[in-house]
Amino acid sequence: MECPIIPLNDKIVILPIEEGEQKYGNIIVPDAMGTVLAVGPGRVSTNGTLIPNKLEVGVTVMVPKFGAQKVELENETYIMAGESDVLGIIKQKEDNE
Repeated sequence: MECPIIPLNDKIVILPIEEGEQKYGNIIVPDAMGTVLAVGPGRVSTNGTLIPNKLEVGVTVMVPKFGAQKVELENETYIMAGESDVLGIIKQKEDNE
């Protein structure tokens, strides 16, 4: 899916996974989860150098439900957050696990 939003600085755009009680294996996830659709270039340090974002498009991340901004555009809901707002990256399960 192509993202209609171009994030600035250290912001990322996330396509949320369905709302409601979210489970990953046997773990109930109380925060919002979603797939990263777009990543900004990064943040600028105090001396003016660019510090690139570490997140990549396509990873599944977890962000606080009440810490990120929800944006509705073209009948689709997106989550916008700073890279530092991301609580963690959800590892993809291997087929043999």
